[in-house]
Amino acid sequence: MKNWLEIATSRGVLGRGVKVGLIVGTILTTINQGDVILSGAVTTGVIGKILLTYCVPFCVSTYASVASIVTSQQ
Repeated sequence: MKNWLEIATSRGVLGRGVKVGLIVGTILTTINQGDVILSGAVTTGVIGKILLTYCVPFCVSTYASVASIVTSQQ
């Protein structure tokens, strides 16, 4: 577990996760919440959804990167 956390918090893995999160999160936010944002009807609930929309691809990218690194070390 410690090794997993060390890999997940390494500069390369975090950087990749942030890039993926920003790109994919922006695309998904535009698709799912673009009309709400453009109409100006943004609520705290919508903000929560937008934050989760960015968080999910970041987490998926980080998990996939760590799993790949751990597998290649075995």
